Amino acid sequence: MLWHSNPGARAWRTTAAPAEVLAFHQSLPGYAPTPLTAVPALAAELAVGRVLVKDESQRLGLPAFKALGAWWAIHSALQDHPRTAELVTATDGNHGRAVARMARMRGLKAHVFIPAVVSERAVEAIRSEGALVTIIDDSYDAAVAAAADAASGNSLLVQDSAWPGYEVIPQYVVDGYSTLFREIDVEPDLVVVPMGVGSIAQAAVTYYRSGPVAPAVLGVEPASAACVTASLQAGELVTVPTDQTVMAGLNCGTPSSLAWPVLRAGLDAAVTVEDSEALLAVDDLAAAGISSGPSGAATLAGLRAARDRLPLSATSTIILISTEAAS
Repeated sequence: MLWHSNPGARAWRTTAAPAEVLAFHQSLPGYAPTPLTAVPALAAELAVGRVLVKDESQRLGLPAFKALGAWWAIHSALQDHPRTAELVTATDGNHGRAVARMARMRGLKAHVFIPAVVSERAVEAIRSEGALVTIIDDSYDAAVAAAADAASGNSLLVQDSAWPGYEVIPQYVVDGYSTLFREIDVEPDLVVVPMGVGSIAQAAVTYYRSGPVAPAVLGVEPASAACVTASLQAGELVTVPTDQTVMAGLNCGTPSSLAWPVLRAGLDAAVTVEDSEALLAVDDLAAAGISSGPSGAATLAGLRAARDRLPLSATSTIILISTEAAS
């Protein structure tokens, strides 16, 4: 287990995401806030007051939270680039499907690049949205590079990771995720988020460091793809090698350049978990009636791994962000 903590994180402040993001999502057909489900058995196990799971297993007709960011980003980017005929992206699953769904809804083409480690079921789900799929026999980072190379002319790259020179659309994606946190109507002591390139964690830190409620934020990532934790430990953005993991949505080797400074300043702690721990968490959430894949259930695994290092009490309220349904 890798661990990093920043005792000064809760004092850091930043600017909130645009208020119109929530109004945009509320205007979409089928919009509804996702459930915040109490799991008393987990609260008893962890000796805290409440454990609440933000259940993103159904969001805007898709089995993950990703449409929040992708659809706001596409809506905003098409105003900047009105001649766009095709949307291009790389994905390890749910982001690509969300981009492909909106492309179909807007009458655009979609081209999605996918690393070979992604399951065939996830690939077929993206194809079912009408997208052209290209499999890259390499890592997620390599798929992102291939997508960036392919986006030219009237094609628009809609990526949820940023790098120097490509940061406007990724920021739209992060802003889109703010709706998830705006829907939460309780004041937590700790919020636990999964980390791939760090964008949903960036959204969490931005939300909770720009308003009156400032809980601790814990980020969780696979031990085999710990790019954010490794960067935090090194004190600079680094790339790490990745391997296969059941937490496919978090199998990323390089943090987003937008997420990195926000997480360095405002994330209270980061922890890594093993595949076995994530799979146990999937089963335990299922027993509580919550459908969660390993990338979403990683938050429970991370909370368990970090419990003794966190300043929690018998009255603490903890929110786990479960980002995807079980496949």
